Amino acid sequence: MRYGCFLAEPQGSDVIGGLRDQIAQAAEDGFTSAWLSHIFGLDAITALTAAGVQAPPIELGTAVVPTYPRHPAALAQQAMTASAALGGRFALGIGLSHKIVIEDMFGYSFERPGRHMKEYLDVLIPASRGEQVAYQGETLKANVRLTGPGAGFPVLVAALGPRMLKLAGTVADGTVLWMTGPKTVAEHIAPTIKAAAAEAGREAPRIVCALPISVTDDPAAAVARADEIFKIYGQLPSYRAMLDREGAATPGGVAIVGDEDTVLARLDELKQAGVTDFVGSTFANRERTRALLIGAAKG
Repeated sequence: MRYGCFLAEPQGSDVIGGLRDQIAQAAEDGFTSAWLSHIFGLDAITALTAAGVQAPPIELGTAVVPTYPRHPAALAQQAMTASAALGGRFALGIGLSHKIVIEDMFGYSFERPGRHMKEYLDVLIPASRGEQVAYQGETLKANVRLTGPGAGFPVLVAALGPRMLKLAGTVADGTVLWMTGPKTVAEHIAPTIKAAAAEAGREAPRIVCALPISVTDDPAAAVARADEIFKIYGQLPSYRAMLDREGAATPGGVAIVGDEDTVLARLDELKQAGVTDFVGSTFANRERTRALLIGAAKG
């Protein structure tokens, strides 16, 4: 299992310099990848490109860019540019986001999200390879061929439900998870996406699992803190479904907390479940937690 880290969005005037320094530190610490969320601050692709070209080689990925506000060919063009600038070290993580964001904030319809993602990938993936795309679906249309460099980067889908997992395994390179524990990965995520990839004759997919993590001697306090920080994810339907599968009442129920031995055992459980890349979201006791992850990354 490979180890990556989340990048924190810097504060102050030199945000790109701050990201550059975090990427350089991640590379020095032995992490194989660094990931940036795309919410309402920095544009993740632009920021990773600007910072990454100034930093040592490491895979840089988005976790994740919402699809609805961007035409798939436009996103493919942006991602190809990032891949070219970063020398092929870019991974594009995309996702549907949530109804509260897409409808209530952006004003798009969130109807038929599964159909939307299928059609989105039908355009995005061939377009990102420089192929001619002539496509007319129910939700998307495209007649375009992109000619820029940077083709051939991995596309990872934030897939949690069976339909999305099958789609990710069939046409994409894997999935990026959040709020999804080892039991759910072992019994639901890994079997579904791997079977879809095998049936399509594709290589085994990447399963990038991101979870809150804290090395601590007071796990109860860490769980309570995780519940406070990540409360919203227990209310969003897609993540709520993953927590329910895991038997976790709250987000803190899937947080990896405990002393070093306990945390290492939990990480091994994820590996045995089928996780290929673990990305830790350190939310408390950051120095102690980072030290353990560095040790695990260096193996």
